[in-house]
Amino acid sequence: MGSWLALGLVVVAVAVLFLKQDASTIAGMDPSEFASMAALLAILIFLSGSLFGGYRGRIGRAMRDGITWALFAFLLVAGYTYKDQLIPVAQRIVGEIVPGTPIAMEIAKGNAAAVRVRKQLDGHFVARTNVNGVIVEMIVDTGASAVVLTPEDARALGFDVGALTYAVPVQTANGRSFAAQVRLTNIAIGGIHVGNVDALIAKSGTLHQSLLGMSFLSRLRSYEFSGDFLTLRG
Repeated sequence: MGSWLALGLVVVAVAVLFLKQDASTIAGMDPSEFASMAALLAILIFLSGSLFGGYRGRIGRAMRDGITWALFAFLLVAGYTYKDQLIPVAQRIVGEIVPGTPIAMEIAKGNAAAVRVRKQLDGHFVARTNVNGVIVEMIVDTGASAVVLTPEDARALGFDVGALTYAVPVQTANGRSFAAQVRLTNIAIGGIHVGNVDALIAKSGTLHQSLLGMSFLSRLRSYEFSGDFLTLRG
């Protein structure tokens, strides 16, 4: 029972730390102090429950498990302390494993943001974008004059696709069609944010995946295809 309580405390502590990572204090304590206190309390709960409960006098085993928990708690505190250094590394690892995930890049001068997107196995660069607070995966397409959304993605963004006027002529893989013109408040990829982006919503059945076209790309400082990576600079 004690081990489950300790584990639950650690999970809650981790959740609080990351939900309030921008807070100066947590429960009146510095975030690092809060992490250390939660880790120490978890160890004490585990050891007390082990010594007086399931181990029934097996002090040696209880101590070995206690050391394991202490190491886990140390890693928790160390991970939070160096989160600013570890998060970019984690992003790069995820970007390699999951193509399309933006990988933040360091910029030598200025405050401009830059991200890299890895090519998928099918040869497309698919960017994981945040559109008005909703995650939308889009194929990067320099041949598209604007951002083009599928009806499914448009509905997820809150558009009533049935009430739109489809008057903009577009050329698709299935031939000539018409799309509805809209404006997106914000599109973000990693640390890059572009506001008031003109976009089109395609009719049902004319587009399999949304396109990240020139109405977004032309607003960037630059974009560059190099080997398996696309580099975007905001």
